[in-house]
Amino acid sequence: MKMSYLNCGKAAASALLLAMVVTSGASAAQADSEKTAVGRGAPLQKVAVLDMSAALFNTDRAKAVDQELQKQTADDQTKIRSLAEEGKKLQDKLKKDEAVMSDDEKRKSSEKLQEIGVQYQFLSEKLQKLSEERRNQFQQTYAPNLIKAISEVVQEENVDILFRTEAAPYYRNAYDITARVTEKLNAQK
Repeated sequence: MKMSYLNCGKAAASALLLAMVVTSGASAAQADSEKTAVGRGAPLQKVAVLDMSAALFNTDRAKAVDQELQKQTADDQTKIRSLAEEGKKLQDKLKKDEAVMSDDEKRKSSEKLQEIGVQYQFLSEKLQKLSEERRNQFQQTYAPNLIKAISEVVQEENVDILFRTEAAPYYRNAYDITARVTEKLNAQK
């Protein structure tokens, strides 16, 4: 089951995680079914919501991985900022001096601006790809820990129904367990 989970897409994996947690929480909910809603005789159900991504990526481990990535990419980030500043200055100069520039100067400035744009885009995409890879790797590595933490919180809090926050855009009376799951993840070794 572990390998098939790791090969799933993000949406399918998230749905699988939630289904596993809700299923494990459902048996605990059935055992606790003697609680009833006042005047209706129906079981009182505790509804909770969870932002799985926030729970995982707000952990101390995730923050450490992010800091390490920032250190590793500091030179590229500095270069990106430098290219942005250089491009802005060149655009301003072109705009300001366009009327007095020769066609050759305009062409050279435009070519330089285009070159800066290509470098900027290349470095930005490189950093974005690296960040995504690290995020996915972290998510796959710590998915079992996340499942365990969710299960523990669901059982401790006697949660009967758990929704992902993305699936429940409005939830007035639901209990948000995101911070508790993050705490559990931080407590894991």
